[in-house]
Amino acid sequence: MTPETPTFREALRVWLRIGLLSFGGPAGQIALMHRILVEEKRWIGEARFLHALNYAMLLPGPEAQQLATYAGWLLHRTAGGIAAGVLFVLPGAAVMLALSILYAGFRDVSFVEAMFFGIKAAVLAVVIQAVIRIGRRALPNGFMVAIAAAAFAAIHFLAVPFPLIVVGAALIGLAAHPLRPGLFVSAGHGGPAGGAGAGGDGYAVDRMEADGLLAHTLPSLRRAAVVAAVCLLLWLGPVAALAATLGPGNVFTQEAVFFSKMAVVTFGGAYAVLAYVAQQAVEIYGWLAPGEMLDGLGMAETTPGPLIMVVQHVGFLGAFRNPGALDPMLAGALGALLTTWVTFVPCFLWILLGGPYIEALRGNRALNAALSAITAAVVGVILNLAVWFGVHAVFAEVGETRFGPLRLYVPDWATMDAGILVLTAGALVATLRYRAGMIPTLAACAALGVAYFYGVR
Repeated sequence: MTPETPTFREALRVWLRIGLLSFGGPAGQIALMHRILVEEKRWIGEARFLHALNYAMLLPGPEAQQLATYAGWLLHRTAGGIAAGVLFVLPGAAVMLALSILYAGFRDVSFVEAMFFGIKAAVLAVVIQAVIRIGRRALPNGFMVAIAAAAFAAIHFLAVPFPLIVVGAALIGLAAHPLRPGLFVSAGHGGPAGGAGAGGDGYAVDRMEADGLLAHTLPSLRRAAVVAAVCLLLWLGPVAALAATLGPGNVFTQEAVFFSKMAVVTFGGAYAVLAYVAQQAVEIYGWLAPGEMLDGLGMAETTPGPLIMVVQHVGFLGAFRNPGALDPMLAGALGALLTTWVTFVPCFLWILLGGPYIEALRGNRALNAALSAITAAVVGVILNLAVWFGVHAVFAEVGETRFGPLRLYVPDWATMDAGILVLTAGALVATLRYRAGMIPTLAACAALGVAYFYGVR
């Protein structure tokens, strides 16, 4: 039975729930949204979910936050998109600000390690689920599996930039579609736009489409112009005002300009851009030391929200150490707020401006073939994220070695923590075998993790 169209208030509760539970980086966040929006609530069908995910993966910025914005916009227009995007970021931003204040004022965030030790295991289980569940739908044949395997090898062993992987997968899809169109009929892209599930069950968005409630998804030049003007003003207006009033040498101006530039070059997710941010923030601007960047990354990995939220920590320390006439803590808080603003406002621009045109292209067979290939490649990328996160969760020290163009992660086996493995196995059994919910699983892992951290470790 097709579910009723969710009310805006009901959607707000779901977006807040997603924001509070969005641990584990993009892989875990995408898995969480798929579980809630597609499987649990049945608001959005597989076709639209993967179509939106493909678009988000092509954009600069955090793909999971942009996917949430797209889903919110699809269900409740511009207000829904803004609400979904803001609530996806807000919990993590609040936690990161509190941790940055503690870090700068007391330099002791050891309680965070204890608090989130068990959550790491649950997050790792969620990431593994993402590979399994999305892989089942996006890899219906050996050809798609081969694309996913090639994407994993390219990004994991050769460090090929993510945009090149996306372009390569799209070209493979476009080239192979005329020869073997049947390869690209999958659960994610085959069939009509509605994307009804097995047994005739549809999704809330199907009902909306049938009732004529998706008029906002139709392309409009007038609407595009208004969206572009408003978003650009909200994004670049504060940057111009800071430059005019404080001058180019002020730390707030520097942060506004730097992170605005970063917002348009962060293709491939947070991991792809963190090295660039670290180099600029440490070596060029001197906002923080190399070890402090790693501390910020550790905090971002154990808090909800996009991993790119680590830039808020950078913005906080940069302003905290260059406060001018302001109190250092106030300056740091303003720096964190400014950094978050110029980092995420562009995300709303990309979705609200491009969403209608992406929706209009859903029926294009050649495009769907390209997107099916991209989806397969994304599975390989998510697998890489799962391996990366898993290795760094289980081992305290992980190095890299190279054999020519090949890059290999080399963990220090002496630093392996068996507790993470045991908790992760338990979380996988609970969620995959017994279909335990996210909140009970996170709560149980957190409690067991704290007991292990203080009692055994």
